[in-house]
Amino acid sequence: MPNLPKPRLRGSSRTRSGGPAATRPAEPDAPNVEIVEHDGLRWINIERPRQSDRAWLEEHFDFHPLDYEDVFSRNQRPKVDEYPDYLFVVLHFAAFDKNVGRLNAAELNMFIGPDYVITLPNEALAPVEYLFERARSREDFREQLFSKGAGYLLYKIVDDCVDASFPMLRKIGNKLERLEEDIFEGRSKEVVRDISNAKQEIINFRKIVRPQRAALGDLERTKRYIPEGLDIYFDDINDASERIWDMLENFKEVSEGLESTNESVLSHQVNDILRVLTAASVVVLPLTLVASIFGMNTAVPGEQSMVGFYVVIGLMVVLLVGMVYAFKRRGWL
Repeated sequence: MPNLPKPRLRGSSRTRSGGPAATRPAEPDAPNVEIVEHDGLRWINIERPRQSDRAWLEEHFDFHPLDYEDVFSRNQRPKVDEYPDYLFVVLHFAAFDKNVGRLNAAELNMFIGPDYVITLPNEALAPVEYLFERARSREDFREQLFSKGAGYLLYKIVDDCVDASFPMLRKIGNKLERLEEDIFEGRSKEVVRDISNAKQEIINFRKIVRPQRAALGDLERTKRYIPEGLDIYFDDINDASERIWDMLENFKEVSEGLESTNESVLSHQVNDILRVLTAASVVVLPLTLVASIFGMNTAVPGEQSMVGFYVVIGLMVVLLVGMVYAFKRRGWL
């Protein structure tokens, strides 16, 4: 890895320094850069970065060109790249897309230096927005958040994003509980699609979390810009990530069990229908045989006699009652 010049941040007419500054440019092509500063530490947030934002970063910082390509790539995996003068971190977090009604991976790219943290989410991340807004609007919170350096600010950003997964997991757990109730309340046909959607949601969540575990482990082992005593905080993030993975493993097993149970319930319902139809066919078969015999175009006992007719009807009734009784005693009906 070649040594790069230390990233630098110079003044610009588009940003304000010396306090909680945030600029949202009116020009469509102007950089969408928001900055909060306290005690020499800057948090620069660029949501949904565009080419104009890349130009702004290249003007103020000397980051590796491959990092910029990773920022604008849609297929980047979670990772932690360590450079002589900064860290480049790529993490993925689950975000619910209301337009399609499912979970998608929201990518958060971050540059961390000795006196700055740059966050570049490729779409709106509620934890990042909420934390940034609190830092911008509340001086006491900004002082608390920035006073321990860039490492602690990085921890808070990642920790809030990881913790945001737990409410989503609780919703998935509640959904699985409702599906279980629906299955045993006789709504098996209606929940087939719901079980499939729940399984797809769990699969998407697992696809986001699985590669992230290694990146969070690398972040825990990284000592750059992390004051002594803060490493235990990153260990807590790793523990939270492992809890999320364990919950997803459990949900995966539960969803597969619910699917199997629902298929068994549907199979039992079909079997009950087939059993009734089969029993009805078997009961009717002897009656059909008797009617066929006495309906032949040959001379039979009691032909053209009302007594014979009633004898045949009586015989059929006796057969019917006897077979129904026998089937019920065996539990076939």
